[in-house]
Parts: sequence; C-alpha cells; structure tokens
Amino acid sequence: MKTSIFTYTSKGMPVPAFEFENGGPEVLILGGVHGDEIEGVICAQELLKHFMTSFTYKMNLTLVPQFNLEGVIYKTRGNGNGVDLNRNLPTKDWSPEVKTPRYNPGPFAASEPENKGLMEYIEKKKPVLICSLHSWNPVLNVNGDCYAFAKVLAEHTGYKIDDDIGYPTPGCLGTYSGLERNCPTLTYEIQRGQIAEDIIKIHVPAILEALKVYNK
Repeated sequence: MKTSIFTYTSKGMPVPAFEFENGGPEVLILGGVHGDEIEGVICAQELLKHFMTSFTYKMNLTLVPQFNLEGVIYKTRGNGNGVDLNRNLPTKDWSPEVKTPRYNPGPFAASEPENKGLMEYIEKKKPVLICSLHSWNPVLNVNGDCYAFAKVLAEHTGYKIDDDIGYPTPGCLGTYSGLERNCPTLTYEIQRGQIAEDIIKIHVPAILEALKVYNK
C-alpha cells in the first residue's frame, strides 16, 4: 500500500488516498463526496481495513475514503465553500443555477480544488471503473459500461440497477467521467440511515466480490 495526497480541500487540507498496486486496470473508489452521507464513508473505511490486510486483485486500485474531507468534518453536503462537488464538474450540462443552497454548483464549473484533483486523476489514469459511494434510496446508478460490476452488487444487495437516477444532476461525476470520458462510473446509493454494522455486513462483501470481474 502507498499513501498519497489525492487532492486538496477548499481550505488547503490534504485529502489522502490509499493506493494498492498489483498490475492490471485502474480502479477508483470514492467515499464522502457528500460529507453528510456518512454511510459511504463507513463503507470506504471498512474496505480500506480489508485491503490493508489482503489485496489479491489484479488491478491498481485507488481508494479515497473521504473525498470531501471538509464536508465530512462539518457534516455538510458541500465542501468548506458550501459547494456541492457532485454539481461542480465541467460537464456539457453544467449550470450555474443555484436551485437551493444544498445543490450549489459553485461560481463556475470546476471551481473547487477537490474536483481539480479528481479531474487530473481521471485524465492521467483513465480508470476502467469509478465507484462513488453515496447514500439515498437504494440504487446502483450506472453511467458507462460497468454492468458486470453492477450485476454482482445487485445479486448481493437486492438493489436495482438504473442508468437514470431519476432527476437532473448537472455537473455530476457520472456524466463527467462515465458518459463524457468513457470511464465507467457507478454511483452506489446505500440506504440512508443504515447502521454501520449492516453496511459492513452487506455492502463491503458485495464490493469485494464485484471487483473480481476485473481480474482478467
């Protein structure tokens, strides 16, 4: 395992990443894109615990458990600037409209340093899969060809697979990477409010099993 700085927060704090290199394709797992969705952070941290003990996948995997570090600290959806990082990426459909403060897209596309680091990673590494861990109503939202990965997750969790989250998401990661840059992206919406024990029991094993589809 190698620890690195993935990016920086709006206030200049380093965002740590944990890299596990074993040859093969590049995979990225993000937790805490929205700081108040702690379920994804719990899942990511437990994955880190597992990978530190055993990593047998034929891939290079980067894990960022708390991508929106300031949001996790403040328990807010947005970062320290109050920007929703999942509405701030420079997609073709990005909009400056602030419908509510919760969905603030920022003063301009890619204004936030967290996303600048993410964009640099995508451009450099061109991952075959990005798995972004969120919480809401249960769904596996696929953008790009990651259906084999999603199918295994669905078998273990009972969650539905859908290529439409059900509402507009201008400036989101799924569009930016999965649809516009051919880096398949799965937004994993864990049931909001699920207790930590169930997250660890259900979702961590599901991801560990699903990653095996990239062992080629």
